Order: sequence, then C-alpha cells, then structure tokens
Amino acid sequence: MFECFRGGAGEVLKRPDYLEDFGRFYASDIRLLAKIERGQTFKEQGSPSWDAFATGDWTGALRLIEAERDSVAAYFQDAARRGLAFRRLRIVEFPVTPYLQWELNSFRLRSELGEEIRVLDAREIADLERDGPLPEVVVLGNAVMYAVIYDEKLKGAGARRFIDPGQIATTVGEFESLYRKGEEFSEFFEREIAPLGPPTAVSQRATASGGSRIHQAGGDLRSTER
Repeated sequence: MFECFRGGAGEVLKRPDYLEDFGRFYASDIRLLAKIERGQTFKEQGSPSWDAFATGDWTGALRLIEAERDSVAAYFQDAARRGLAFRRLRIVEFPVTPYLQWELNSFRLRSELGEEIRVLDAREIADLERDGPLPEVVVLGNAVMYAVIYDEKLKGAGARRFIDPGQIATTVGEFESLYRKGEEFSEFFEREIAPLGPPTAVSQRATASGGSRIHQAGGDLRSTER
C-alpha cells in the first residue's frame, strides 16, 4: 500500500514552490481533498491557539479555536458550493500526545462545520508500517498528490509531487480503504479526548520542539506543509 511513495520517488518541490503549486491546484476544478496525517507532534506556525497551548494556557487555546468558527465555516461553505469534499484520516497513537490533544480539539470545530474526519488507531496499520510509517499524503482530486518532506529538524521543507493519473487513482483507492476502517471523529473525540484534563506544561514544552507546519483558519493550507 502506498508503494509509489517509497524510495524517494516524485518531483521534489521546495517549500515556496510546493505552497504555490498546492494553491494553484486547489483553486482548480477539483472535487476531493484527501489527507492522511501520521505524525503525533508538531509545532504550528501562525496559530494563536497553538501559541496559547504551548505556553500552558489551555483555556485560552480552546477559546481561540472557537474564535475561528466564522472563518472555518466560511471555508467549508465555499467548499460545499464548489462541490469539494474534504476528507481527513488521522492516525492516532496511545497515549495521545499533548499536541494531538490540542489538534483534535481544533478538528472538532472543523468536523462540526463540514470536514469529513475519521480516526484510525495506529495499531490497526502495524502491518503496513513494517518498513516505516505511512507517508503524510495530500491528494487534490485526480490532478496531483504530494508526500510531505522534512529537513533534519523535522520541519517542513516542501513535498514530493506526483501527477501520474494511475498513481493518483491507486492512492485514492488505498486512502478510501483505510478511511472506511476509521472511526467517526465525533465518537472518537467524545470517548478518548473530551474526558482528558489539560495537558501539562512540561509536555507542552516537549511538543514545541517537534516539527513545524502552517496553520490557517480557513484550512486550505492546513497541515499541508511541515
């Protein structure tokens, strides 16, 4: 599964080129934006909510997530007018990291407003990860897909781009297969995340040393660059 991403295949795009390329395809006539997210800890650049979380202000972090409601709603309303489905599969390890606890609270808002999110326990894909973790994949319709790449500090350095229609069709099929195995986000959140207390400050400082990715309230570039 996801064999086309093995061995460094694909055209390498540096970060600015990747973001420009993503934006161009996103604005085109696509009907699906699909993402697999595998990493458990990242640093969010440009997110006031993440900044509050990282400094120990959990109440403020949740308040700032809610403050994005109007902009996130507008994004998904525009997507609905375009006939664009946004599906995300979030792979989760246990115990849940402080970062992931924050992120899934952010996803709760997005799920309420139109994003189709499912969660899959990492133990369910152990057989697929014998040679390494699943790639973090972004698929835009049948036009293009990307595998995010990282520098030595685990910060987003760009992506590998794939435009072969056969590879894209295969990847979409593989994504849908895993997506069907995932649990509906609201059920997972209420059982596993809602009962958790605030993350500890020590854990949050550890989270701050992880990877890096762009956060935008509207979500079109959300988690496409790390």
